[in-house]
Amino acid sequence: MKRGLCILTALMLILLSAACLTSCESSEASAEDSAKSTATADSASNAREVNVYNWGEYIAPGDDGGMNVIAEFEKRYGIKVNYTNFETNEELYNVLKNSNSSYDVIIPSDYMVARLREEGMLEKLNFDNIPNYKNIDERFLNQDFDPDSEYSVPYSWGFIAMVYNKAMIPEGELTGFHDMWNPKYENGVLMFNNSRDAMAIAMQLCDPPIDPGAKSFSEEDISRATDKLIELKECGALKKYVMDQVFTEMEGSQAAIAAYYAGDISTMMDNNEDLDYVIPEEGSNLFIDSMCIPTCCKHKENAELFINFMCEPEIAAENAAYIYYGTPNKEALELMDEDYLESELTNPPEEYLDKCYTFTNLDDKTYSRMQEDFIKACTGKASDASVVTVAVLLGLVLLATLTITVLNIRRAIRNRGRINKL
Repeated sequence: MKRGLCILTALMLILLSAACLTSCESSEASAEDSAKSTATADSASNAREVNVYNWGEYIAPGDDGGMNVIAEFEKRYGIKVNYTNFETNEELYNVLKNSNSSYDVIIPSDYMVARLREEGMLEKLNFDNIPNYKNIDERFLNQDFDPDSEYSVPYSWGFIAMVYNKAMIPEGELTGFHDMWNPKYENGVLMFNNSRDAMAIAMQLCDPPIDPGAKSFSEEDISRATDKLIELKECGALKKYVMDQVFTEMEGSQAAIAAYYAGDISTMMDNNEDLDYVIPEEGSNLFIDSMCIPTCCKHKENAELFINFMCEPEIAAENAAYIYYGTPNKEALELMDEDYLESELTNPPEEYLDKCYTFTNLDDKTYSRMQEDFIKACTGKASDASVVTVAVLLGLVLLATLTITVLNIRRAIRNRGRINKL
């Protein structure tokens, strides 16, 4: 629900990028402009507000009898939180890159943290203002997306699991993602409607497997993953590609199996007692969402105060209990109830986490190719992905053969003249 990139959203973002004329901050600004920007940010830091840009339904609102985290921050510090949501990492990126909107705290996923960092769109954090950073488990620090942990503070984490309906599939029958390709589950399988998650699952099942956490993919890698997704459709198991619609489908017992985010699977299970989960034996995508400060920030001290507040054990525990994703706050874990701690969806074994991979930032060319081929997998047939390539190769071979034949004929004609002269 919080990380997908559906096709429609991607198209809308392309239109947004084309229409917007200004940038959050140019990485090529002169030293003078940079100094002016810093001075402006410093003068605004005393303003009694902080602008937070987060995923939807990703902070405890207090409507379930728990703590309203934002209201608690405002009450304690007298700072107004202007809180807005984004639906995808790509939407977040486009707003920061192509609009004049200003945000103080953003919460992107791992690969987007890497992209923003590499493009000079993030501020380094002053950890003197974030003493509660000490509560973050070292497992989630110094990741590839922020090797020295200078730009980000982990907010939550999760992984991809499988939810299934026990009234349709016996317990113990499913063991991993490969089971989704079984024709016996005809018209019963739901797959992610975004290229990164869907392609990653397919890559793991290719023979030989492709590492979904690689820093780059060849065209062949993407084509093989595309073919694997097309197999899912052609074997008859696929019902549809979904994002948030997965809740209606699974909670309403309209589908048998779905791959989805572990925290959201817990929500589905609460709403349908026939649902259960499987942790895929192949390993899965481990995602880490982190709090960062973009360079368009106008209230940096307030932003660091907000980040420090979110790292308090009691606050982190309240938040984790609501969003039901894993918390990187080791002190908060001491405050969680048994259901949270005993569920593999929120607290899987360490050895399983060691089998998981994280997404890296892909170059634009690779990402575009992945998007194009994913659309092909959603709408096309096997011939669209691989057979077309074979046809092109055969055409080239035929053209080469014809060329050689023509040359041989011309050479034979010339040689015949020489032979006659002999």
